[in-house]
Amino acid sequence: MTKHFFNRRESIVTEALDGLLRTTPPGRLARLDTYPDIKVVLRADWDKSKVAVVSGGGAGHEPSHAGFVGRGMLTAAVSGEIFASPSVEAVLTAIRAVTGAPGCLLVVKNYTGDRLNFGLAAERARAEGFKVEVVIVADDIALPDLPQPRGIAGTLFVHKIAGHHAEAGDDLAGVAAAAKAAAHDIASLGVSFSSCSIPGQPFAERLGEAEGELGLGIHGEPGVERIAVEPVDALVARMAGHLAPKLDTGAAYALLVNNLGAVPPLEMSLIADSVLRAPLGAGVKLVIGPQALMTALNMNGFSLSFLKLDAAREAALASPVEPLAWRPVVASGPVAVVPAPAAAHEQAPPASGNAAAEAAIRTVCATLIGLEAELNRLDAKAGDGDTGSTVATGARAVEGKLASLPLADTAATLSAIGETLATAMGGSSGVLLSIFFTASAKAVAEGRDIPAALLAGLDRMTFYGGATPGARTMVDALDPGLKALAAEGLAKAAEAAGAGAEATKAMTHARAGRAAYVAARDLEGSPDPGAVAVAAVFAALARG
Repeated sequence: MTKHFFNRRESIVTEALDGLLRTTPPGRLARLDTYPDIKVVLRADWDKSKVAVVSGGGAGHEPSHAGFVGRGMLTAAVSGEIFASPSVEAVLTAIRAVTGAPGCLLVVKNYTGDRLNFGLAAERARAEGFKVEVVIVADDIALPDLPQPRGIAGTLFVHKIAGHHAEAGDDLAGVAAAAKAAAHDIASLGVSFSSCSIPGQPFAERLGEAEGELGLGIHGEPGVERIAVEPVDALVARMAGHLAPKLDTGAAYALLVNNLGAVPPLEMSLIADSVLRAPLGAGVKLVIGPQALMTALNMNGFSLSFLKLDAAREAALASPVEPLAWRPVVASGPVAVVPAPAAAHEQAPPASGNAAAEAAIRTVCATLIGLEAELNRLDAKAGDGDTGSTVATGARAVEGKLASLPLADTAATLSAIGETLATAMGGSSGVLLSIFFTASAKAVAEGRDIPAALLAGLDRMTFYGGATPGARTMVDALDPGLKALAAEGLAKAAEAAGAGAEATKAMTHARAGRAAYVAARDLEGSPDPGAVAVAAVFAALARG
């Protein structure tokens, strides 16, 4: 079942257009007071002193067409209901609203309903005395033998070029000539892995799980060919088989990479990279997108449109415009790569001896390794049962490096332990303890004694980790233990850490770690395994 956000099916289009108007900077857009039957969005600043450029069609292609109304592109857009051409009266009303003495150009996608309704409106407008020209865009090359190819996303090239020439003050004949010539030199092709669903209507996906369609239209029409889902590079190569014969070898092209509605930005960027790396992209000089420009509601597909360039078209495409939906053109080029800065590698201090330090480290490692099974048992009640194994892995790694540690240099030893834990332990606990030892090392190097340095490490660990006393973590034992160590010595530190770990039995709501997702009944009476490990370390050091 496909779900959509809407109020009533009958008002989807009018509410969406008003949403566009409400979220556009003031003074840029307006609509005619002819809702709901006639839906026309137009430039609020329009004074009819230049050629008007009008386009439109069925809704469901957003941001086309109303999203491209503004200085430098369309003067007005006429909207029908979803995938339904606007009426003759709606198009004629738009022509009357924006056309002055310079005249009006209608840009029409090559669908029967659009051709007929825009065409009759143009004839009636001419009968009323308006100067009107029409350009038909038929850029879809999916069906090469079709006498009337469809107009799809390549139409946006025509909007941009016609809008540029109109804004520059060209007469109607000049604007129409530039638009018609551009329309003749566009080739577009779409591909999708799903059809689209219409709000308020039943939806049945016609494509299988491993199927896609090549050459489908922007109203959910079936494609010219069913294809297998395949990697993007293979898909682009398949599209090239249809597009390349339509492109002139050696010519420069603008490429529009269009999202048909539901492709995530991550995948659209990957698609753009694939096209521009492929032989199909060799002649691309300018790129527009990847962007949702002319969609088919929520279709999971994209289209590629190529426009043959000359100097005038390059200038027209690059000129600034007011509509926010237009993606500015960029010059295609290689990926810029700059060297990464080298890490500052200070020469590690040589191994050195310190009997007391070595004894303390061995005591800590042996204690944690010996607690592996018990800590895993405790963690199974509140986490995934691996705290003991994680801690023991870190302890074994440190123990294995004892012979190479600079034990006579306390700061360097703490720093080396931090690096080892970051690599060996993994998970958040390894990172947190690495932060603890790394910050403690820095504090020792700055002249603090060991208790004060360890408190500095705790401060950094809690800052990044977010856990504070009472959160049911190792901090509940580490915080009181280190504070007692600084004030009263190791024996009192062991007592304080033990009391902190014991207190976690009554904490039935964890505020950090995996235990935060566990129900109170599963935590009550069971201590936090991290706090138990800390308390055990303090107790072992006090005994030693």
